[in-house]
Amino acid sequence: MAKVCEICGKRPIVGYNISHAHNKTKKIAYPNLQKVRAVQNGQTRRIRICTNCIKSGRVVKP
Repeated sequence: MAKVCEICGKRPIVGYNISHAHNKTKKIAYPNLQKVRAVQNGQTRRIRICTNCIKSGRVVKP
């Protein structure tokens, strides 16, 4: 299952950890996804959404 928010499409971000010696190692920052029961198209479904969408009220809970 993909680590993508089903509402806003937020997905993992790729970047670097940079040490004092300027060595670069890859890192991945995952979005904070939660499984929530929500109403979509008149049906109650369990979807994975980010906490930003939950806080902003973009999801209608049953």
